[in-house]
Amino acid sequence: MATARTHTTKREAFGSRNVFILSAIGSAVGLGNIWRFPYVAYEGGGGAFLIPYLCALLTAGIPLLFFDYAIGHRFRGSAPLAFRRMHRAAEPLGWWQVLICVVIASYYAAIIAWATMYTWFSAQLTWGPGNEQDFFFGEFLQSADVAEAGVSTTFVPQVGIPLAFVWLAVIVIMALGVKRGIGRANLILMPLLTVMFAILVVQSLFLPGALEGLNAFFTPNWEALANPAVWASAYGHIFFSLSVAFGIMVTYASYLKRKTDLTGSGLVVAFANSGFEILAGIGVFAALGFMAQVQGTEVSGVASSGIGLAFIAFPTIVSQATGGSIIGVLFFGALVFAGVTSLISVLEVVVGALQDKLGWGRVRTTLVVSIPIAVISMALFSTTTALTVLDTTDAFVNAFGIMLVALVAVIVVAWLLRRVPMLKEHLNRRSSFKIGWFWMLLVGVLAPVVLGYLFISELIAKISAPYGDYPGWFLGIFGWGMVVALIVLAVLLSLLPWGGRSHAKDDPDYDEFLDVEQYDPDPETSAVPMERAGQRGADA
Repeated sequence: MATARTHTTKREAFGSRNVFILSAIGSAVGLGNIWRFPYVAYEGGGGAFLIPYLCALLTAGIPLLFFDYAIGHRFRGSAPLAFRRMHRAAEPLGWWQVLICVVIASYYAAIIAWATMYTWFSAQLTWGPGNEQDFFFGEFLQSADVAEAGVSTTFVPQVGIPLAFVWLAVIVIMALGVKRGIGRANLILMPLLTVMFAILVVQSLFLPGALEGLNAFFTPNWEALANPAVWASAYGHIFFSLSVAFGIMVTYASYLKRKTDLTGSGLVVAFANSGFEILAGIGVFAALGFMAQVQGTEVSGVASSGIGLAFIAFPTIVSQATGGSIIGVLFFGALVFAGVTSLISVLEVVVGALQDKLGWGRVRTTLVVSIPIAVISMALFSTTTALTVLDTTDAFVNAFGIMLVALVAVIVVAWLLRRVPMLKEHLNRRSSFKIGWFWMLLVGVLAPVVLGYLFISELIAKISAPYGDYPGWFLGIFGWGMVVALIVLAVLLSLLPWGGRSHAKDDPDYDEFLDVEQYDPDPETSAVPMERAGQRGADA
């Protein structure tokens, strides 16, 4: 019965283009915008880094964002279904992206749980002045060494309990669907995130020493532009920042109505994301300038990124600044909101794929997908070795998951299937910003070159020395083993039979999209398009 119902029911859709844009921005604006970009920019030459950053945005980030939009919107499906409709042999690419999202969701929720607790800790300065580092690694995470203890099963309640609440909230949002759940959540959370972070930035600018921090952030080091690693860093950051190749934008674009301005929406999302990153850089380095002044050192001595910035440096600032509790609540609250909007987009890739594959209803699919991921998340990331598992998993899934699948997908679509011209035509059909041969050149030539360079660089780095000096058995399970497992499972999943929206002929929403939108302005006089007829023959 479920399968039959899927075949006669139209695909879910965002309530409006504005809701889609907010949701896409919510996916792009995540933890990396706040705790990674400021340091990457600082290390890459300060103000001079804006040159390679803008080049990367215009020549790789936006073109690949359009690429994902075109695939999702043209083929009207989750990542596996969209790639299958492009060509049956391409389906594993979609499942590869789905499995990457499973891994990311499991540890991303843990970081949101940490930020949730630190929002509460900030109001009371729970860690105690001068004790920020020991509190985070010791009293809070209770971190243990995997080399000595192995992968721990010791439960850490101050992490596990908020992690359970994070999963409960996210599962409710996902179960409500695209329009009532994801759309409404982003309509609430994104304005709140923007207001909170704007207040945080303004407050940081009035801290003593803020000007020194801004000078360190914006003063250009032009010599850095001669370093190829700086350019590679810019491209790598843009690539991850815009959520391309995760399957997210493919899935979100499939929920858009037929008459949607794809490239115009993409430009809004891309520049909004970059604007938020620059705003984050201003707020973070103004606060770091204050911290440097208090400690009597240079900004370079306190600048950091990632977990160190969020959970050690910022609590130190909170302890030392007048009104620091407000800064802490705003900062960690912003991390929570940014994390949740990104997490629901990551989970939607998985939910959407299984819903298409199995033909199940929204609530059933959400529970079947989310509860096992939540259990895995709780089992791995609410224990004393959570930080080490998270660090390793994140490093390998980014370098050899997202980056590699992006490289393979671009090569397959552009060179093997030769679908880039067709995607260009689809983008131009309704979009306000028209693209041409230059976009095809960027996607088909520049993107593979850049992604290939980044991938090979990461491969050499991780082969030359054990990542983090962690034990070989540990890297074999949570590093290299996970990378191989994702590829093998992706192939196996593509071999399973479809019970849902597997073919064009099974899905009236896709039929209508092809007939009305793609080929004939007057569907009443239209013959069956040759492309669709050919596809049905291939799928028969």
